[in-house]
Amino acid sequence: MIALASVCLVTLIAGIEAALAAPVVTERVIEVEHVKIETTKTFEQVEAALDGALPQIDPAIAAALTNGDSGLAKKLEHGAALFIFLKRDHGAFLRSAGRSRKARQYEIGNPLTATMMTQHELAAALYAPLRVVLYQNAAGGATFEYDKPSTLFGQFGDERVAAVSRDLDAELERALRRAAE
Repeated sequence: MIALASVCLVTLIAGIEAALAAPVVTERVIEVEHVKIETTKTFEQVEAALDGALPQIDPAIAAALTNGDSGLAKKLEHGAALFIFLKRDHGAFLRSAGRSRKARQYEIGNPLTATMMTQHELAAALYAPLRVVLYQNAAGGATFEYDKPSTLFGQFGDERVAAVSRDLDAELERALRRAAE
């Protein structure tokens, strides 16, 4: 009888542990403002302007942050507000569909800026760095498209994150407009 009670108790505890360990999935709809900047300048002109205006991220910045040295990371920025983390030739991927387009996908941001948000809301890392696409449009000009940072980061409901993201709105738009002018 005691053995049976022990087995029942172990089974009950295992069932409770399994129920508690079961993942909880939540979904919600958020409103995102999408931005499009079009220019008559060629794709090549705009790409060169953006690549010339925003430096590639220096891995030493990430290393400084990893070592807890935000002062060194700030110094290594050399005053740049935004960096190119990664640039993909997304248009080349279309060769698999039998065509190629002039299109680049950029990851743009600043690790110190990201840290200012993720220290309050770790899930903000989902959007840091930001994604921007540049492509040659049907008229032969160039187009940038991206989702406005404040509408992405605003979903977290933290004013400290929202304030930083509003600054990102301005920095990103300024950089892309300059490249398109």
